[in-house]
Amino acid sequence: MRGDRAGAPKIAPIREGARVGGSGGPWPLPGRAAALTVVTAVLCALGLAVGTAGAGGAGARADVPAPDPCGPAWVTAWQAAAQPAPADPALDGATLRMVVRPQATGSQVRVRLSNAYGSGPLAVGAVSAARSDGGSGLLRGTARPVTFGGRAAVVVPAGADAVSDPVPLVAEAGRPLAVSIFLPVAPEVVTQHPVALQTSYLSRPGDFTLTDPGRAFETTLHSWLVLTGVDVMAPRPVNAVVAVGDSITDGVGGGVDADERWSDALAERLTAAGGATAMAVLNAGISGNRLLGTNPPVTGPPPLRRFDRDVLDAHGATDVVLHIGTNDIARGRGAEEIVAGLRRFAEHARGAGARVFLTTITPSTTGAHGTPAAVAAREAVNAWVRAHGHEHADGVFDFAAAVADPADPGRLAPAYDSGDGLHLSAAGYRALADAVDPALLTGSPCLADTSPARIVVANR
Repeated sequence: MRGDRAGAPKIAPIREGARVGGSGGPWPLPGRAAALTVVTAVLCALGLAVGTAGAGGAGARADVPAPDPCGPAWVTAWQAAAQPAPADPALDGATLRMVVRPQATGSQVRVRLSNAYGSGPLAVGAVSAARSDGGSGLLRGTARPVTFGGRAAVVVPAGADAVSDPVPLVAEAGRPLAVSIFLPVAPEVVTQHPVALQTSYLSRPGDFTLTDPGRAFETTLHSWLVLTGVDVMAPRPVNAVVAVGDSITDGVGGGVDADERWSDALAERLTAAGGATAMAVLNAGISGNRLLGTNPPVTGPPPLRRFDRDVLDAHGATDVVLHIGTNDIARGRGAEEIVAGLRRFAEHARGAGARVFLTTITPSTTGAHGTPAAVAAREAVNAWVRAHGHEHADGVFDFAAAVADPADPGRLAPAYDSGDGLHLSAAGYRALADAVDPALLTGSPCLADTSPARIVVANR
């Protein structure tokens, strides 16, 4: 729910739970040993360049204009919900190349590295950001070193994040970026998102952050490790809706590298609508996640406990869609407990200034999710969401009705079933996205002006 203006300082003290580094001011271009790209974001309608938003506020001179609320701003373009896992010894002295697809376009990027669940300090020897070729390679001439407080290396304390200095690199919505991270020493516990459904890469020993020897990256990964966020400097502020939930939000059942999560389908809808309807859609799903109780590490903390990290720390996040509860039901939790948990989450989110939307729980006949007691609990929760959810949230989306078999509403429609009776197919995830009413979302008011704002790239 943060929206930094261009040039705002972004350096946090090094302490547990804090972010390390991250200046919002202009980032000096690297040396001229290679053909470098000078990136300028031009806001045609307002005649502003990135980094030139006026200074205002208390004590400002009368002849200095106040900051334009629709001027350039940092927005979170991609993020992943984090959880801990024992680190693979192969990380020792190797380079990670994490591939992500941003949801917003901008002229600079910042990356967030996380040691939130580390048992000790995380040493990072070097980091780079580049345009990805879609595999392990980098597009020629796009690799940029990433620094933290002006330094190439950073040590992230246990429980902390590190936010980088700005990097002059054009990021385009939907086009892959590669963030390469050299780890001199493997940590005992690594902060990661295990179900990425996106191929990333691990190198043989060595620092390959600024080079592109594809043969060095011999191992494929399907988790995002250490990297938990990418911000971009957008010419106009872009708001975001955060999808919070379990494996159904995580996209289990969809294809690898296919971007078939319901959050991806919703992003496509909002982008296609354009104008003020457009928003980034950030995914904060964790497979196995539960609404209630203290979840074990493999399923991550419950949504309320991770709300600050997944929602408040996302620049531009204004809306939250919560889809969760099926794992609680499978664990024997009753409808009254789940309803109380939904109410607590909605009230907390609204108290923090977010618009929050509740959803019904999608049907299942699989194992503990489909026992008579589970079916009864799900039906009771869904009846409450439909009848009373509006009293506690800003809206309700009926996900269950969107994917249920009309002939047997207690199960998924065959076309929407991935094959396990619980998780959805690509068509099922699109049906969930179609159940979201864009008119209820905040949108991005600064995008209502349809005059072009473009990223201009000039080689020097």
